[in-house]
Amino acid sequence: MAGLTALLGRAREKSVDDDKLLNLYWNRAELKKAFADLRKEKYRLQDKLREADGATARLQQKLDRLEELLLDPEWCDNVLVFYQLRSLALRCRRKLARFAEQLKQQRERRRHEEVVQQWQEARAGRLRAIEQQLAERRALLETLESEAEAQRKRLSGLGRFLKILGRRSVRVTLDRLAKEMTQVREEEALLVAQREAIAAEAPPETPGLDIAAKRSVNCTILAFAQQLFLDFGDPELAMLAKEAGEKSVGAIRYGGSADCAALLGRIRASARALEEKPDVAGILQQRAKLIGEAAKFRNGGDAVPIAATVATLYDVREDGGLQKSDLNLLAENYWGIASVLSR
Repeated sequence: MAGLTALLGRAREKSVDDDKLLNLYWNRAELKKAFADLRKEKYRLQDKLREADGATARLQQKLDRLEELLLDPEWCDNVLVFYQLRSLALRCRRKLARFAEQLKQQRERRRHEEVVQQWQEARAGRLRAIEQQLAERRALLETLESEAEAQRKRLSGLGRFLKILGRRSVRVTLDRLAKEMTQVREEEALLVAQREAIAAEAPPETPGLDIAAKRSVNCTILAFAQQLFLDFGDPELAMLAKEAGEKSVGAIRYGGSADCAALLGRIRASARALEEKPDVAGILQQRAKLIGEAAKFRNGGDAVPIAATVATLYDVREDGGLQKSDLNLLAENYWGIASVLSR
């Protein structure tokens, strides 16, 4: 007995030791996995730090370059002109992006209203059809109930002998009418449930703009970009502003102090012209129509026109006059137009 107890004790001790070893194994595996995850996170953070250091170094180089230019009397005026031109380009970019976003939202809202209206009309038609069926069932139910009441009155009005003879016939008729009324009531309940289900339906999700709508939007955006170019009142200055928006300071020289002063005067005049908000909705519509008539697309699913087909600047006058000139705003990506077009 003592030997058996000893054996059982050793077996229990061995089981406990095995469990401890197994726990240590799993703990070691979890620690290795956690260590690997931490190492990956360390490498990721190191990469981000290197990127941040690189960006900081590039920014410092730009600041150093700007300081060198500002310390140079011959470049100081040019730097001022450069940033004033870049400010004009940024203003045009923002105006175009805001116009494009508002135009897209307007068209999407209009599309949503059309879809909801069509859905409401279709739902109203289904509800009318159900109401008509309900009215028919209720009228039929009243007719059957009247007929059943007439049969019961007929039975009560017969004499004793005739009542015995006619009871079976009336009972058969009443049973038939009861079955028909039950069926009509079931059909009525089903129609009521269908009516409630239709009334509880939610409006459908609005689909995005189709290709035709996107093309119309893009032509209108192009028309507005042309309007911004014309609002400068100075084609050369508009081109200089675009150039300043794309290049770095110090890459362009605008001349001596007198030349820069003259340019600054032209910049101020154009800035005032860009801030004026005349009503050009009719002009935009007319220009967008002209652009749309000339636009060609690579395929049926492409919403952005081929740049070469929209390379004409349309200067639509308030008196109805029209002047055309060559200018490909899309190909040259004026005001970042490529990034705001619908696709």
